Order: sequence, then structure tokens, then C-alpha cells
Amino acid sequence: MYQVLLVDDEPLVHHHLRTVLDWRTQGFDLCGEAYEGEKALQMIDRLRPQIVILDVNMQGMNGIELNRTIRERYPSVKTIMLSSYDDYDYVRDCLRNGAVDYLLKHRLDAEQLMGVLRKAAREMEEDLEDQRRKLGNLSEFRERLGQILRGKPGADQELEGVARESGWFQDTVCYVAAAMQISSFLLLTESRSDVQTNRLVQQALDLMQQTLGAPPERTVTYVENGRIAAVFAFKERSEQAAVSEAERLMNHLRHSLEMFLNLKCTYTIGHLCSNLSKLESSYRAAEQALDASQQRQPGSEHTARVSLTIEEQKHLLLSMENLDREGVREVIASAFKDLRQQPVHAQAVQLIVRELLSIGEKAARKWVPFAGDGEARNRFSVREDLGRIGSVDGLEQWLYAYYEELLDRLKRERAAGHHSRHVSQVILLILEKYPSYITLELAAGAIGLNPSYLSRIFKEETGMTFSEYVNRVRIDASCKLLESGRYSVKQVSVQVGFSTYNYFFKVFKEWTGMTPQAYVQKMGVSDSVK
Repeated sequence: MYQVLLVDDEPLVHHHLRTVLDWRTQGFDLCGEAYEGEKALQMIDRLRPQIVILDVNMQGMNGIELNRTIRERYPSVKTIMLSSYDDYDYVRDCLRNGAVDYLLKHRLDAEQLMGVLRKAAREMEEDLEDQRRKLGNLSEFRERLGQILRGKPGADQELEGVARESGWFQDTVCYVAAAMQISSFLLLTESRSDVQTNRLVQQALDLMQQTLGAPPERTVTYVENGRIAAVFAFKERSEQAAVSEAERLMNHLRHSLEMFLNLKCTYTIGHLCSNLSKLESSYRAAEQALDASQQRQPGSEHTARVSLTIEEQKHLLLSMENLDREGVREVIASAFKDLRQQPVHAQAVQLIVRELLSIGEKAARKWVPFAGDGEARNRFSVREDLGRIGSVDGLEQWLYAYYEELLDRLKRERAAGHHSRHVSQVILLILEKYPSYITLELAAGAIGLNPSYLSRIFKEETGMTFSEYVNRVRIDASCKLLESGRYSVKQVSVQVGFSTYNYFFKVFKEWTGMTPQAYVQKMGVSDSVK
């Protein structure tokens, strides 16, 4: 059933058109009537008719102006013009602005009206079919474009064939391709399923195409690994104007992705080319510029590594277990030392960050009890934050902050339990300060308690004196350091906070029942660390 709106300022015309035929049995529904132009536009917006019959001569906005406005605002709506005058200028102007036909009121009968309504219906069906064909061609065009940019042989001829069949680019003077990279795509999608990853890519493509407007003159297509190509066709003969417009559009796309999808992206634009078959060359130039800083510098034999060493992995885990913030920062800084000149989307950067993040997540699962603690789980499920980071330095700083928060969580978990608030605060302080100078008096002052009172409640709740607890923490840390094989016994004694080696030796034997050297031998650690 086609919906029809009648617009005329004469009530008699309304009555005649309502009664001249049985609308619904003919497949049409007279859904509304308006008597002037502005009201008609409001009704079109509300009722969404497919056909509008309108009078040429009306007070206020006349029919010619209304027809032009409908053509601009609602291009799919078909219009049929009515007039009491057989004026060629009226006819020409109406038909030029898309009217299906022009009818004279004094000659209008049911047969003539039905003939024009059916003509309007046929044009709508043809428009729909043409739209379906163009959409199909556009989908094929985007697929062929992606194949060209991925280097498929013969795809350029296929693309040009689709363009010729659809009548596209007839007035195009030049083309240009651009490459846009979602900065942390690998990190963002590592923990997603294929369906979730595809959804993210499709959201980005849809947003970019909506931002650019109607294809094919401005078209985006997905290439691979978070990389999206944008192709622009220009009718301007000025190369400078074309390049400037491409730059403006790409900057607009980057802003839209960051604002609406929280995705930091980088882009570069290739060179102008004269035909579709040369788009691959333009895109390759854009990709090379985008990845330029990944290339090995002339005269240099050094390439960025893509993983931590076994020694760094052990050092990171040991530092986390000992709540050693400086040790953690040391590993992160070492890993990033060779990455700072790389682009953020470089594989080396993404793989190193992924490994550092993976170690942190595994440690969190091992040492932080997540059962029933949704807030804690969410705190460490932070990969979505990576989409907003657009630099290697930003990733490094983010990892520092991530591990700081993780260490704080680990420290709180160790201090928790059945202890009172004050004792828990002191345990947190010991865990943080044990490598340096810490006394009962300092701890009591830090939490605002009398030292004697603190000493008493601490012994009641932990079963140890303050000094005994500090020594236990220091000896536990020294055992882990000795087991790592990285340090000599004397180096360990300093790192865990003992003022003299002899005192360390004495306390270590009291707590473990053996000397540090015997412990090292028992653990099978190399003699070089003794």
C-alpha cells in the first residue's frame, strides 16, 4: 500500500480527489491532507508518505518551491503537480525538479489520476531496484578495493570494471589512498573472540563511512591487523586542493574514532594518482610512511626485540613477589629502551606490552583472590584503556601505573586477614618500608598511636613483636633473592634492609636453621653468587 499526501489550498479539490476513486482498492492510501506548504513539510516528516500530490499555486510557499524543497529533503518521495493553468514554464520547472507528472485540475478524472499514480509507483520500484544494484556494486567495489590494497593480482581490472558498470568516477581527475592504523589493535583484541574483533572493526568502518558521507567517491575498506584504507576521488584539477581535502578528511576520521569509539589512530596519505589501477601504489606509499620508523636505520645492525628475556621475566616476578617497585620499573624501562623510536602500532611494541601485561594479569590471578570480588577483577581487566593511548611513551607510563596499582593490591592482600585496622596499617607500612629503616616508633607515629599500645596489640594479633615481624619479612624476601641467583649474599643483606652483614647472618640462621651459604647450596644456586 503506497501512502499518498494531498497538498492544496482549495477544499473543493480535496473533496474531489478523495471521492474520484476508491484509493485503497487500487493499492493507495490517502494518509493525510494539508492546505499550505509549511504544514505539508511537517506532515511529510511525520507521516513519511511515498507520493505527494501538490498544487502549483498556493498562498505562502507555492508548489514549485515546495516541490524543490521536497526534492532536497526527501529525495525518495515522488511528487505529482496539480494546476489550473496549462503553462509550459510551470511544467518545465516542475519536471526539472523531479515531479513525476503535471496534471490539470479541470481535466482530472479517475483514469488519468490512476495512470499517474501507477507511473509514480513504477518509478519508486525502479529506484529501489537501482539502489539495490548500486549497493551490491558498492559492496563489490569495496571488496575489490580491499583486494587491490592487499596485493591480489588482477583486482585492479575487476575494480575498474565495477566502476564502469556503475557509471562511477566519470568526472574524476585524480585519486589518493590513505592508511589508518588503530594504534593498539593487537592489545585490544588479544582477549576478544573473532566475533568481538569483527564487531569492533565493523563499528570503526561504519563510523568512518558515516563521517565521510556517501561512497564511492569517499570509501573505506578494511585491510588487516587493525589497518583501514581510505580512498578519495577528486574532481578538482588542483593537486594542492586535493591533498588538503584528503588531509582534512583523514584528520576528521581520526577525531571521530577517538571521540566515539575511544580508539587512538594514526594515518598517512599516499601520493595522488590518475586512475584506479594505481591506487595500490598510492596506498603502499602511505603504508611505508606510516611504518617508516619501524625500518632499521642505515648503518645499524640493531633491530627491536619482540619479547622479554628469561632473566627479565624472572626479575619481574621476583620484584612483584617482594613488592619491589623499583625492580618492576627497572624491568619495564629495560624492555622499552629499544622501543621508544618505534611507532606505537609496531609489532615489537605491541608484543612487548602484551607480554608485560600478561605477566601482570597472571600474577593478579595467582596472588589476588578474585572470587566474589568483581571490582578487583574489573580493575585488572583494563585492556580497553589501551585504545586511548597513542604513543610508545604513553604505553610505558600506563604500564608503570598498572603495576603500581597491582603492587598496592598485593600489599593490601598480604596485610589483610583478621587484623584490626591499626595492625593492618602497620603491616602495610612494613611491607613497603622493610628494605630501608623502619622502627616501632616510626610506625606508631605514622598511624597516630602510642608506641607501647601499638606494641601490645601488634603482638596480640600477629603472635610476634614488631621487630620479629620485620625480620621475618626481610628473611622471606632474602630467600627469594638468593633463589633467583642474581645477587651475592652480601648484596642481598643490603637489599632487604639489614644494617650489617653479621646481623643478617645471625637473623637468617635463626629463622631458617641454616646459614645463607648453606641455603644457597641447598637451592642449587651457582657458587658465583655467594
